[in-house]
Amino acid sequence: MNDTMLIALYAFTGAAASGLAGAGALYLIRRRSLTASLAVVAAVGVVAMLAGTLAVARAMFLSAHDLTVVTTVVAMAAVVSLATALLLGRWVVARSRALAVAARSFGDGGDFTAPDGPATAELESLSRELAATSARLAESRQRERALETSRRELVAWISHDLRTPLAGLRAMSEALEDGVAADSDRYLRQMRTEVEHLNDMVGDLFELSRIHAGTLPLAPTRMSLYDLVGDALAGADPLAREHGVRLVGGRIEPVPVEVDGKEMSRVLGNLLVNAIRRTPADGTVAIAAERSADGVVLSVTDGCGGIPEEDLPRVFDTGWRGSHARTPPAGAGLGLAIVRGIVEAHQGRATVRNIPGGCRFEVVLPTAAS
Repeated sequence: MNDTMLIALYAFTGAAASGLAGAGALYLIRRRSLTASLAVVAAVGVVAMLAGTLAVARAMFLSAHDLTVVTTVVAMAAVVSLATALLLGRWVVARSRALAVAARSFGDGGDFTAPDGPATAELESLSRELAATSARLAESRQRERALETSRRELVAWISHDLRTPLAGLRAMSEALEDGVAADSDRYLRQMRTEVEHLNDMVGDLFELSRIHAGTLPLAPTRMSLYDLVGDALAGADPLAREHGVRLVGGRIEPVPVEVDGKEMSRVLGNLLVNAIRRTPADGTVAIAAERSADGVVLSVTDGCGGIPEEDLPRVFDTGWRGSHARTPPAGAGLGLAIVRGIVEAHQGRATVRNIPGGCRFEVVLPTAAS
């Protein structure tokens, strides 16, 4: 074996022994501060170099003086390396602690603000991720507060709306029971009307609960928008005549869509009923269906006079009933929430915007595959 190979063998043996000892030390302190780990890494590097140097020096039979010189040089290098590792470790630990304090703030309900000062690329990336997470948490808290407000309003409004027909049913049943009803047939017809009203409200609540639970069953079939809109207009025509509102179905393109016919008919029915009830007598409610770059657009335009800009983001919220929330035609505030839920279940979206003299509700659905 030549001298080079022998020197390499001695150096590798000494360095390997130091490396194994360092690996064991790192394993033992793996839960300790990063400063201690960096110090061990620096020490391993210097000790490995020293062990290899001493092994080679003894094999080469250096004099005691030369061996002392080599050892002293390596020792000074070890001191500088350990000091550098400790400084780096303390700086990284300080930045990590500042980051932890900042992260704790948005965990307690505040906003995350990255600590001032320079940071490593990894810590800077972590700060950006924490900032993005903080923004998402803030949006989630805002949505949660809005949903909780909607739930409270819904409970209050449903209680109010249920109490009225129940009180009427109780009064009419007592009148029939006591025999003081002058026209019992009229009382029975009114009682049936109130029962149907209650049944519709309970049905809407059940539908909304399935939407929120993500268990709304859909049976998509291929159908034409022309047929879908025609059925919806036929169903809403009696209510429109009762309110003196004209129904107009223009620009109905026979575009095919893959939807659940029953649920989508409910969407159009809710939009038309809402538009008819909000449009004054002699007004016009128009429905249109056409293809667009985003898919298929179904729109219902009314003559309600417009919705206040601050209320537009809440139109599809559960329990929203607008400025006339206590009037009977406003319903329980579930119709538009059901519209949005059904449309989103079809991978679409529902929007509303003001136009001159009224509002335009739009439902965008994916186009059926060819």
